Amino acid sequence: MTTAPGTYAPRPGAAPLPRMIGAQAALETRMLLRNGEQLLLTVVIPALLLALFGSVDIVDTGSGKAVDFLTPGILALAVMSTAFTGQAIATGFERRYGVLKRLASSPLPRWGLMTAKTAAVLVTEALQVVLLTVIAFALGWSPHGNPAAVLLLLVLGTAAFSGLGLLMAGTLKAEATLAAANLVFLLLLVGGGVIVPLEKFGSAGQHVLGLLPISALSDGLRDVLQHGAQMPWGDVAILAVWAVVGLAAAGRFFRWE
Repeated sequence: MTTAPGTYAPRPGAAPLPRMIGAQAALETRMLLRNGEQLLLTVVIPALLLALFGSVDIVDTGSGKAVDFLTPGILALAVMSTAFTGQAIATGFERRYGVLKRLASSPLPRWGLMTAKTAAVLVTEALQVVLLTVIAFALGWSPHGNPAAVLLLLVLGTAAFSGLGLLMAGTLKAEATLAAANLVFLLLLVGGGVIVPLEKFGSAGQHVLGLLPISALSDGLRDVLQHGAQMPWGDVAILAVWAVVGLAAAGRFFRWE
């Protein structure tokens, strides 16, 4: 018995785009969770900072419990450490070692790779939020506000920091990305309203620093979780602008090699 020619012939061509992005996102997530050094930066450091500053009266956080002020800021820091610092460093060295050059020869478009990396970041952030929430509740945290507003802020913050991280990784050398990403992390940890209130920097400094994505994210989360605001539209707008500009710039200037 014979069959028609070509019955069992393979079908050359790219897989559907959603399947390619999903497969790449799963790979990026596994790589992210297996990187011990990166997990130290993205998971352990924010958890230690929350446990330390939430239980010891080191920084003047104003009236009320310190953990109520600190938890939104540490959540914002976790987003920044994963979406910006960790992703920038990892992607920068992937570019240096030729990993991205090989991906460039695949049917996966540049924006598809960025989407997959951002999806992997969201998975890691979900684990971070669970861990930090458990620690905060153990310290006596009393959250308020609209969960939908919190989710929107976290997603916009992730998009903003992801775009900036990919822009840095796609334009600078790996060593420069490593140094710059860690320097930015330290500077924004101090001056981004994460642990130290922006009011401590004076009126002019407060207005300037308030336009940074880390400040908008931490202040927005604080308005909702600490003060019970429904939707901090000003902070949402700042994060949306950073997200659009960062992702557009990354898509335009990102170099695969």
